[in-house]
Amino acid sequence: MNPIGKRYHPPGTPPGTLMPAEPAASLRITLVDYSESTFEERELSDPAEADAYLSSPTTTWIHIQGNPGTERLQAFGDLFGLHPLALEDVMNVGQRPKVDRYDGQLFAVLARPWFDGDDVAIEQVSIFYGRGFIVSFDTGDNDPFKPVRRRLQHSRGRIRTRSADYLLYTLFDFVIDTGFPLLDDLGDRVDELESDVLEQPRAAAAREIHRLRRHLLLLRRMLWPQREAVNNLLRDGDDIIHEETRPYIRDCYDHTIQIMELIEVYRDMASSILEVHLSAVNNRLSEVMRVLTVIATIFIPLTFIAGVYGMNFHHPGSPWAMPELYWYYGYPVVLLTMLFVAGGLLLYFWRKGWLSRVQ
Repeated sequence: MNPIGKRYHPPGTPPGTLMPAEPAASLRITLVDYSESTFEERELSDPAEADAYLSSPTTTWIHIQGNPGTERLQAFGDLFGLHPLALEDVMNVGQRPKVDRYDGQLFAVLARPWFDGDDVAIEQVSIFYGRGFIVSFDTGDNDPFKPVRRRLQHSRGRIRTRSADYLLYTLFDFVIDTGFPLLDDLGDRVDELESDVLEQPRAAAAREIHRLRRHLLLLRRMLWPQREAVNNLLRDGDDIIHEETRPYIRDCYDHTIQIMELIEVYRDMASSILEVHLSAVNNRLSEVMRVLTVIATIFIPLTFIAGVYGMNFHHPGSPWAMPELYWYYGYPVVLLTMLFVAGGLLLYFWRKGWLSRVQ
């Protein structure tokens, strides 16, 4: 099973080869062109429609939602001069988060976590950044960047007054921060599991804990390199990232550290809950075995007595015959003896404190 949907080329495929793929049925190409005083948003049906915006002094952002297919992807690559190795990473989703430099451009792969029902899923977000333009790809069905476009449309914050590198920071910040509400929900699940395990251990709790740990392992695997990707952006983007934007990117780096700390805390808590659950199950089994042992211990002497008096060997002239067989009150005397033995054992167990721990 491949939980992150990674696609691979067959061995021996030349680098930069785009695997044939049909474009998504719900493919959407959105162009946003803006400056401090202007804003334009439109849907594109062909990459060539963006050519007229590249020579303008405004900032141009093109977002492709869904799988663009090899032909459209190659058309965007030719239009913006995108490196074929980066285009290959866009098509082969499930890449490890990273930031690469290609001839004055930055190419970033980010991991966007989200809930697919009760399961955690990871969508790949690919971003190309060049002088005056950004091209972003998201392979999911729902466009995650609608809030960013609303900020641009209503000129909220600094985004319209800054250059394209600030928009790059905004997209980084948005993708990284999607991890916080998801981790908050996982944290609530951890607390609920902890309460359930401490109050009443259930057989289904082990499955829920293992699923939670699997989710956290997936998040750690995909979000841990995201921290290094942001650090690479700070380290290698000196000549194309403006100095006034760098403090905001450092803030993104702080957010990646916070997310990783939360993941590690929840992983430790999940492991501890599993240990508590196993301990509680073992304790419960020990209590059951203690009850059964007490019952068996009580019936052992009773079974011995019943076995002795069940042999029924009698001979009138034998000194080894069992005289109790002909006692008038023999049967009730044996029953009373058995009750006395059982009561004596219970009293002994109670004084030893063994019965007080039986739930």
